[in-house]
Amino acid sequence: MTRKHAHLPTATAPDVRVEALDHVNIVAADLDVTARWYGELLGLERRDAPPPLTPLTAAWMHDAAGRAIVHINSVDCPRTYDREVRPGPTGALHHVALRCGGYRATLERLERRGLAYRINRVEAIGLSQIFTLDPNGVLLELNFFAE
Repeated sequence: MTRKHAHLPTATAPDVRVEALDHVNIVAADLDVTARWYGELLGLERRDAPPPLTPLTAAWMHDAAGRAIVHINSVDCPRTYDREVRPGPTGALHHVALRCGGYRATLERLERRGLAYRINRVEAIGLSQIFTLDPNGVLLELNFFAE
């Protein structure tokens, strides 16, 4: 059932809390190209998604701690919550931010691949940022603290 929600007060109960961003799901025109891009640029490891998904319809990209933080789906991948989705610019989602390490190495990888990027520095909090687009037009904000 889908409901419209009136403004809800901020939860004060300690039993409800957000612990972390779990993952980002990207619908890709080319599953393999997108998975390779995340693997080569960010060092994420491609693994098969659990059934009923298959290697032809989904790839889960894992970080160094083994967390599946980027889920990549083909256009025809089955979805529990089905709605019209298309690869391409991210609609209401402006960007995805990832906390990263290896600022200079990331810049070198972007340069070697001839990928466009922008740099931003937030001196007040010791943050260096790299903005770049993935093959599907998803804007990534790569955050490097104290680097």
